[in-house]
Amino acid sequence: MVFSSLVFLCIFLPVNLFLYFIIKNRTWRNWILILSSLFFYAWGEPVWITAMIFSGVFDYFNGLMVEKYHGTKKAKFFVALSITGNLLLLGAFKYSGFFVENINALLDINLNVPRFSLPIGISFYTFQTISYVVDVYRGEVKAQRSPFKFMLFVSLFHQLVAGPIVRYSDIAAEIEHREVTATGFSEGVNRFIIGLGKKVLIANTAGELALSFLGTDYEKLPVAGAWLGILLYAFQIYFDFSGYSDMAIGLGRMYGFTYKENFNYPYISKSATEFWRRWHISLGSFFRDYLYIPLGGNRRNHARNLLVVWFLTGLWHGASWNFIIWGLYYFVFVFAEKLFLKKLLDRIPAFFSRIYLLLIVLVGWVFFYHIDMGEGLRFLGVMFGRAYAFTNSEVSILFRGNALFLVLAVIASTPLAKRLFEAVKTYFLGNRARVVFMDRVFKPVINIFILVLSLAFLVGQSYNPFLYFRF
Repeated sequence: MVFSSLVFLCIFLPVNLFLYFIIKNRTWRNWILILSSLFFYAWGEPVWITAMIFSGVFDYFNGLMVEKYHGTKKAKFFVALSITGNLLLLGAFKYSGFFVENINALLDINLNVPRFSLPIGISFYTFQTISYVVDVYRGEVKAQRSPFKFMLFVSLFHQLVAGPIVRYSDIAAEIEHREVTATGFSEGVNRFIIGLGKKVLIANTAGELALSFLGTDYEKLPVAGAWLGILLYAFQIYFDFSGYSDMAIGLGRMYGFTYKENFNYPYISKSATEFWRRWHISLGSFFRDYLYIPLGGNRRNHARNLLVVWFLTGLWHGASWNFIIWGLYYFVFVFAEKLFLKKLLDRIPAFFSRIYLLLIVLVGWVFFYHIDMGEGLRFLGVMFGRAYAFTNSEVSILFRGNALFLVLAVIASTPLAKRLFEAVKTYFLGNRARVVFMDRVFKPVINIFILVLSLAFLVGQSYNPFLYFRF
């Protein structure tokens, strides 16, 4: 089940909200969230819900042991046990087939390649429970004494399918005590609907259009078609993932939880370093706080630390060499920017810095999209001129027919619309009636329009993938 499905929007969410708010007892509300979250994950793959339960029980006890033996070698042992156990769990399901395939290729043998369906959210909940145990070891949080409250943290359906990666310290107080105000609920609904619109109206449309160019016969693909295809994919993956994060943040707000931002208009960045401060913020901060800094950060072995982080960033996204290459590709630019390139970028007009970043990102998405690196290199060749023509009638027709959509996607990738709304609201500050109109009439009407349009699209669309499900 995904947030952008009719089953979730029309049945699961309304029923869940009704049950949650009709009951006032906090303990029973927690149980409603736990049971509904387990049902949410079991909807598609009921067997592998056991992996999440195991991870939760495993690190509940590890956290207790770390706190009990704090400051001793036993505490370090349980931290190591948590990290090892979770990485083995993640490795078994996500990377075992990839590892055996490469052993077979390297040694020219024929070991049986294990095939597992990837448990939903495993890349997220393993990282979340590891961060919890490490934070208990560092003394940043107290170990949760209640196994049920800890399972609530592990299983919350709002954010575990695709993040943001929520640390226990972020919501520890809200697990114990949270309040849902009318303002907070309204803000949550607004954020959820914006995310739904980004996913259904923009990401799905961009993805369907991109299929006209990506994964086709590249011998017949013109240069303009390649650039348009990868631009559409860039829109798809951004609005798909950021839209899902918006929906998760909005859902959390509706239930009284406050999750941190996960995207901050990354395509307006002026460097690769800035891009990764704006893209999937929770993943970047996880690697920074739990890997990069413990390895030595900027203080020692700087290049090695960056290399390890970017290798693992790529590998985290998928068990395939194209993801590893994609991660190392960004390592080259981030390291070069730290050495000298950032100083040069700061001296040139911002327009050219942004063009530099967009070129890097679009080329990077080629590696990200193509599991077959041969196909990816052929596509890159087309992008940079190794094609039979610059454009053709198909590209021209598709571009002209979707020019308005492309303009809207570009605008939605920037804070322009948000700033315009805030500017108008600020202009009306001297007139309370107009401010009230903006907040209580204009915004709800826009939200209803987006919601109705999204539902209509979902009824009529057969194309509604969620890219980060496979990660």
